[in-house]
Amino acid sequence: MTAVPATTAADSARPARTRARTLLRIGPGLLLVILALAGPSLAAHPLDKPVTAPYAAAGDGAVLGGDQLGRDVLSRLLHGGTALIAGALLIALAVTAIATVVGALAVLRPRLGSAIERTADVFILLPPVLGIMLIALAWPGGGRWAVIAAAIVLGTPYAVRIVASAAAPLACAGYVEAATARGESSTYIALRELLPNLRATVLALFGLRFVEAVYVISMAGFLQIGPQPPAADWALMIRENAPGILLNPWAVLAPSLAIAVLAISFNLASASLASRSAPKAVTTP
Repeated sequence: MTAVPATTAADSARPARTRARTLLRIGPGLLLVILALAGPSLAAHPLDKPVTAPYAAAGDGAVLGGDQLGRDVLSRLLHGGTALIAGALLIALAVTAIATVVGALAVLRPRLGSAIERTADVFILLPPVLGIMLIALAWPGGGRWAVIAAAIVLGTPYAVRIVASAAAPLACAGYVEAATARGESSTYIALRELLPNLRATVLALFGLRFVEAVYVISMAGFLQIGPQPPAADWALMIRENAPGILLNPWAVLAPSLAIAVLAISFNLASASLASRSAPKAVTTP
């Protein structure tokens, strides 16, 4: 009878452990997204109706107490995540999609790559806060859409450079040279030859852009160049309730923790998925 190698059981259990670690990383962020999307229907009180005294402590009438106007903190917290997550996803998707296509084309067209590199250098030198304020304040009416547009404009050039750097070694691969010899267009080569081999880079970039978008939207809300009162926004809640943090800490801590958990868990999830999608080296026995 042939002996079964001792490592067989460990090798078979490794995928299960990997999946469990991935679920642990994705779980908190996914739960927070579900709560944010379903939050308006789960809120116990109306968004703008005072139910307690200003900065009332946590109690039976309000689980997390009241804010500066006596509104239920938990109800506003459940309402405030939907727009933030949707805006961050829109920014991350737009920046990642544009950067992936343009970055792959940049390594195939040297002139385009040189122009993108110069443009990225200019945008990198511009302080993000200043750039967002300039675009948001110049946008007619301002608001959340101005912040989203500013984040896409300022985030795309740097993301393009990341994709171009990852795609540069692949542009010299044999399958790319074969496609070029067949007379395929640069767009075909970028979409069919380069992009399938950039999955790990694209996933990692998407995670980083999402976290950056959460930071940008939160910063804009805190500076009041994004959503305006009486909107229920996590960053706006922090700014509005900061003066009463000693009276009801949950009015500030709850939205702060929500933003932190969202950013950290999404980053961990994207890093885990990126590592699983990275090409594996094939070794011969």
